[in-house]
Amino acid sequence: MEIAYWIVAGLLGAFYLYAGGKKVVQSKEQLAPMMGWVDTVPMPAVRSIGAVELLGVAGLLLPPLTGIAPALAIGAALGFVLLQLAAAGLHLSRGEARETGLNAALVVLAAAAGWLATAW
Repeated sequence: MEIAYWIVAGLLGAFYLYAGGKKVVQSKEQLAPMMGWVDTVPMPAVRSIGAVELLGVAGLLLPPLTGIAPALAIGAALGFVLLQLAAAGLHLSRGEARETGLNAALVVLAAAAGWLATAW
């Protein structure tokens, strides 16, 4: 179960490091082609979402690696589930139902990571 956790956590970590990092450092104009929703959300909120994603990656990886409070990994995974449910809601409110496929996949991966994190 631990190997499965690291595979899922690694996939989530890579995705959220990329997406969160872009939200933290890039301008609205640079993000708009890839993330059309940034035109309706204030940039401080976009930057905050990016920071939360980066902190979530730390929560997924560091507690199991260090053995310090490994239950935090469960909380980080559940936080990603909630984040993606909110993102899907935003897409649906904008009439972008086709955009929710990635959100659904990330919800499933994050839920799996939360379940697999119970191995510690």
